[in-house]
Parts: sequence; structure tokens; C-alpha cells
Amino acid sequence: MDEDKASWHPGEIVPASGIYECECGGEHHWSTDVKGHRFPPLPSGCSGEYWTLQKPTHPEDHLG
Repeated sequence: MDEDKASWHPGEIVPASGIYECECGGEHHWSTDVKGHRFPPLPSGCSGEYWTLQKPTHPEDHLG
């Protein structure tokens, strides 16, 4: 996996546990995801295409 990657599409493997936000710009779609699980689909009506990490839940394990 590319450790420089900054965004992930729904269905991809979560690289680090944390709070992720859709990139639609509305700052209203959040998801708390666990490392090793798959990212959920974006919410219905969301114009975004991917998730970005906003806050790691285990900073000592954070990528980068």
C-alpha cells in the first residue's frame, strides 16, 4: 500500500483507525473507521468520491 496516499474510496481497506471525512466540501459526512476494515459507502446524496483522514484515533500508529 502507498503510505503517501491521502484519500481512499469506499470499499478500500482502512489503513489507520480514525475519523474520516468525505471530501465533498460540506464537512458534514463523517465516519469512524477501524484499521483493516473496509471503508463504508458514502452517504446517500453525498457528492464526494472518497474519504480523507481527519483525526487518527491512535496517533502512535498514524501513517506518515
